[in-house]
Amino acid sequence: MIPVGRSVVILMAAVLSALPAAAWADGIMLVQAGAFWMGRDDGPSDEAPQHRVYVRDFWIERHKVTNAEFALFLNATGLRPPGSERRYDEDDEDARIHRVQGRWVADAGFERHPVVEVSWFGARDYCVWKGRRLPSEAEWEKAARGDDRRLYPWGLAAPAPHLAVFGRAYNATESTESRPDGASPYKVEDMLGNLREWTLTPYPYRTDGDREPYTGASGRVVVRGASHDDPADSLGLTRRRSYDRRGAAAGHHFVGFRCATSEDLGEVAPGGRSR
Repeated sequence: MIPVGRSVVILMAAVLSALPAAAWADGIMLVQAGAFWMGRDDGPSDEAPQHRVYVRDFWIERHKVTNAEFALFLNATGLRPPGSERRYDEDDEDARIHRVQGRWVADAGFERHPVVEVSWFGARDYCVWKGRRLPSEAEWEKAARGDDRRLYPWGLAAPAPHLAVFGRAYNATESTESRPDGASPYKVEDMLGNLREWTLTPYPYRTDGDREPYTGASGRVVVRGASHDDPADSLGLTRRRSYDRRGAAAGHHFVGFRCATSEDLGEVAPGGRSR
């Protein structure tokens, strides 16, 4: 007979092995501390110079925030609490979250698509609600690029439909989980294509790394990545765009976001996910 203690261990192991990854990982990936090459010297002037940047340990969400996830946030906190900026352009025709019997609900078929029409303030507030924050520009690029100066999250191969969502018609997004082959070295997905992403970093470039986070009070904020309706030649990990305060206070059909954190989330599971 197998001793009781051992049988319990075997049973637990069998149960755990049968569980999907989501049972023990919440989809946030560890990017370990270290330096990487940021920017480029052979492109637009605002992407230069290529320089070394040291980034501390941080965690970044594997996928962009979805319509279903942002709907939960709106139901918990409201569209625009008194004294705050508008978080979501619900009256825009591109919006995929609407009120149904007094509650915010993602449109059918778009629940797992990345959320659009969220302002920078809405993205910031959502991440705070989750106990996280928006990633800095340097964190975003390291999570997407790794430390080998690759051109794309997946390596050096030219963009292709199985790697990224690009070259599409207006508003033709796809599920955030539809392109695992295009993942970065840290297994972060959808970094190029589908939607561009808000960051915490003000524009323009400062290579000394001495920049306070964007606050929304003035200046411009950096947006990284590429959108579903961008052409293939715009899909570069060093591409930088920015919006002034007016643009940051509005939602856009081609800008989404994901959250990050510097908090220690504990033991790291295989593949870089935290347990």
